[in-house]
Amino acid sequence: MTEDKRKKIYEGKAKILYKGPQPNTIIQYFKDDATAFNNKKFAVINGKGVLNNRISSFLMEKIEHIGIPTHFIKRLNMREQLVHAVEIIPIEVVIRNIAAGSICKRFNLKEGEALPRAIVEYYYKSDELNDPLVSNEHITAFEWANSNELEDIFNMSLRINDFLIGVFSSIGIKVIDFKLEFGRFYKDENLEIILADELSPDNFRLWDNKTNKKLDKDRFREDLGNMKEAYQEVAERLGVL
Repeated sequence: MTEDKRKKIYEGKAKILYKGPQPNTIIQYFKDDATAFNNKKFAVINGKGVLNNRISSFLMEKIEHIGIPTHFIKRLNMREQLVHAVEIIPIEVVIRNIAAGSICKRFNLKEGEALPRAIVEYYYKSDELNDPLVSNEHITAFEWANSNELEDIFNMSLRINDFLIGVFSSIGIKVIDFKLEFGRFYKDENLEIILADELSPDNFRLWDNKTNKKLDKDRFREDLGNMKEAYQEVAERLGVL
């Protein structure tokens, strides 16, 4: 099946979703586009999609092994993976371990300052509104998720954080913060909240343990250069190249 003949379901900033070969499946295609500040900054980084596909496939499989359900089924080729179709909950979940990005401005923290504990934040998924920070009250009042779903999301996020800190620590990388998305998956008439989207340097802040060299999309946001090389270094350290 050629790309032209497939039914495109959705195109986002970093990925294209196509209708999958089986019912309730989707083919997730990783683009080379790099965006920041809600698409105000844009570039094409050749090979970024290939690296993100490999890294995300590896990490999703690892997370499945610790008993957390994900939408990931298998990697199909260099740029694509087969995933379950889910109803995305319109919330971006950000887990912060070390101060960086917007939390520094909000609370006058120094970048690199350790936080007292892992902090889970919620942002409403809306480019038009610049993804505003929201509370549990907003999420349940506007029925983006109910309290039970939110509790599942919170608990899974902390478990994923603990696990990924260990994975990256073993290869000399600090997990500063990262973004997760979750979806509703209907299996045999049972509703389950599962991890969706991707796990790549596009939605992580990753620093080298010794030098604090940034190995993530901040290289693009902050005009540090060598974005592809940083992603490649992460992939090589994880052993997925």
